[in-house]
Amino acid sequence: MNNTCRSGCTLEAIDLREAAINWLVNISPARKADGVKSLNAAWLAGQVTLDVTAELPEPLAIPGRPEKPLLVSPLEVGKRSMRTTEGRAALIHALAHIEFNAINLALDAVWRFADMPPQYYADWLKVAAEEAYHFGLLNGYLLNMGYQYGDFNAHNSLWEMAERTQGDVLARMALVPRTMEARGLDASPPLRNKFAQIGDNDAAEILDIILRDEIGHVAIGNYWFNWLCEQRGLEPIACYENLAKQYSAPAMRKPLNIEARRKAGFTEEELARL
Repeated sequence: MNNTCRSGCTLEAIDLREAAINWLVNISPARKADGVKSLNAAWLAGQVTLDVTAELPEPLAIPGRPEKPLLVSPLEVGKRSMRTTEGRAALIHALAHIEFNAINLALDAVWRFADMPPQYYADWLKVAAEEAYHFGLLNGYLLNMGYQYGDFNAHNSLWEMAERTQGDVLARMALVPRTMEARGLDASPPLRNKFAQIGDNDAAEILDIILRDEIGHVAIGNYWFNWLCEQRGLEPIACYENLAKQYSAPAMRKPLNIEARRKAGFTEEELARL
């Protein structure tokens, strides 16, 4: 498929996985977020091609990120108190950092792993676009408070798991969406309630949107994890437990949001073992 520009010249069609690399290496959070949403719109409009077989070379510097926030150990991030404006801004900033990383994670899932069904790439592009939407909501909230993304330190644990699982799509599906990102399903309601209790309905509404969409994102991870297990003749629960041990996945933080995890596709047997 070709796209024709206004002057009548013909442009080569954009390949989805190559475009994902382009936005993954972009260092501007705002441009990355806008670009990913535009890419998803173009894909849905049939203006983007997809080569699932291409073995694409890894860019030198991924993910693209701005100079700030400064990345530090999780132990050095510091406490975030709901009692002060700065503390609440720091909490929202931490969520914005998660969403920024989640854009990169979804883009990495699109370009890195070849020979998956076309729906796999469409699913993760959709996730990237929704994470970009979340980032925009959170950064807009920060701007209204007089802050912006980059004003507080952050840690890199989410992306570090992506690096550890870059050699196997099964490990990636097991340990990023259905482990690292699923932790957000558990953490979101208590934090949302804290903002609601102090009358910050704007923050509470943003967290409601994020939880709604993140259930879908974890469900996508669950679907492709189970699909890959079936393709490889593996029993999902034993496979997951082996991968969690092999890649040193973090322990679950309880209490778990069982209702959200059910909606995201975790089975009763899995939930009983968490």
